[in-house]
Amino acid sequence: MTETYDAVVCGAGIAGISAAYHLCVTQGVGKVLLVDERPPLSLTSDKSTECYRNWWPGPGDAMVALMNRSIDLLEDLAEQSGNAINLNRRGYLFVTADPARAKEFAARAEEAAALGAGEVRYHRGRPDDPPYHPAPLSGYRDQPTGADVITDPELIRRHFPYLSDQVVAVAHPRRCGWFSAQQLGMLMLERARAAGASLVQASLESVEVRGGRVEAVRLGKGGAPPRVLTEHLVNAAGPHLKRVGQMLGIELPVHSELHGKVAFQDHLGLFPRDAPLLIWTDPQHLPWDEAEKKQLEAEPEAEFLLGEFPEGVHARPEGPGDSPIVLMLWTYHLERVEPAFPPAFDPHLPEVTLRGLSTMLPALRAYLGRLPRPVVDGGYYTKTVENRPLVGPLPVRGAWVLGALSGFGLMASPACGDLLAAHVAGAPLPQHAKWFLPARYEDPAYRELLVNWGRSGQI
Repeated sequence: MTETYDAVVCGAGIAGISAAYHLCVTQGVGKVLLVDERPPLSLTSDKSTECYRNWWPGPGDAMVALMNRSIDLLEDLAEQSGNAINLNRRGYLFVTADPARAKEFAARAEEAAALGAGEVRYHRGRPDDPPYHPAPLSGYRDQPTGADVITDPELIRRHFPYLSDQVVAVAHPRRCGWFSAQQLGMLMLERARAAGASLVQASLESVEVRGGRVEAVRLGKGGAPPRVLTEHLVNAAGPHLKRVGQMLGIELPVHSELHGKVAFQDHLGLFPRDAPLLIWTDPQHLPWDEAEKKQLEAEPEAEFLLGEFPEGVHARPEGPGDSPIVLMLWTYHLERVEPAFPPAFDPHLPEVTLRGLSTMLPALRAYLGRLPRPVVDGGYYTKTVENRPLVGPLPVRGAWVLGALSGFGLMASPACGDLLAAHVAGAPLPQHAKWFLPARYEDPAYRELLVNWGRSGQI
């Protein structure tokens, strides 16, 4: 049996669902088949911290423009649904104990402002400083954009009393926060289905190409028609992006890294429930007592725990105000790996992450050596070398890609799905679209940029 669809989307993670939503709802493409061998949002999309931000570095304003568009779409969906996605605007809080990094905060805030993230407000303890407006615990309306850079010690202690007394500066980007990934995904999926999309749980086995263009796909187990005729195939396969590309004879320029997330019950109530996403930006050595150091020195496989760890340990409260759950993350291994499921995480991850976090939040030291039973999950950041997405046409006509969303898949998917659908439908494209084309690596000017790219924006 053979059926015909206007487009087939491979992958029912947040990227694929967003593609199907925008194809059907925004562009009115018609019949769209969403194919995944797993239930929707169950591979990596449900392993995220569910955060979003428009605080991104250059070169160019493409990432800020993309994220501003994505946040616009998130806010539109929140408005339409009575905020069923639980969108908030608590912001991100970058924290440092290094005076030199305080200057870096200002430079990064000015860069983000110049790229379109919003104005910078400095709080230095001077009479002419602008007022600092704390972020509300919930909601997203009528909040400032841009960022607050605070070096006034009194102001830091007043609004963030839980931080280490070694802290000398914080940067608080404001068009940032978090939301419910499952609610967002299911909202878009329901609306896509109502507009003509279908979901089938099946594997993509092969792609048929005739005359240099997509003609059909073959599906495996799952009760689907084994062969589907289509003129458009969207590769939104997340960590399987490369494998699906190879079905088309295309080697996509992506690799994967394993990123873990730790959740634990803060039964002592030590983590601030009103906090933004908290990010420690200084490299550090973990706090071990002398007996612990001697024990680690005697264990060669654990000796790395005594070395310097990179910046970037971060955490946020999860759930409603009375929830005891804390999410904490720290990717201190960045090796390229081949995705395998279920992923295996460093057994030291909970202890290392808690100890690193306790440098910023000293109250958490009460848990050292006695961390409540953690839950560890996570997934793969599938990414390009410069950590920017692939959105657009592939060399085979009718083949498209929406992927390499790295650690920003949830926040970027609304805009990336919108952009992909515009490509497929031949609709007008925004100026930033060219920065995400797979063909960008063929441009000598872009390759020159890659030589001295600078920061990737990854936390």
